[in-house]
Amino acid sequence: MIKRISSGGEFEAKIGYCRAVVAGGFVHVAGTVGQGNDVVTQCKSALEIIGAALEDAGASFADVVRVNYYLPDRAEFEPCWPLLAKTFGDNPPAATMIECGLIAPKFRIEIEVTALARG
Repeated sequence: MIKRISSGGEFEAKIGYCRAVVAGGFVHVAGTVGQGNDVVTQCKSALEIIGAALEDAGASFADVVRVNYYLPDRAEFEPCWPLLAKTFGDNPPAATMIECGLIAPKFRIEIEVTALARG
C-alpha cells in the first residue's frame, strides 16, 4: 500500500510530486525548502514542514534514518548545525551535505529525509 501526503506547497502541483510518500516500510519526504531571509530561518521552516509531513505519516524525527542537505553555498551549512543537532537529538540519522543549485536563488537550504514507518 502507498500513502501520499501533500502539504499544499506551491511546487507540488507545478512539478507533480507530493511532500511525502509512505511505502515499503519507509516515509520518503521530498526535498523541502523553507521560508525566511537567511539560511537558519529557512532551515527551521523546512524542518517544521518536514515534521508536519512525518506526523501525518505517523512518524517523527526520531524515526529518520537518512537525511540529505542541499545548499548552494556549503559555507552556510555550519550555522544550521545547532538546530539540526537539536532536531535529531539522541537519534542522529546518516547524513550527506551536497553543494548545488536549488530551484530558485532565494532558497539557501533544501532538506530531504527518509524515516522508518511505524506500524
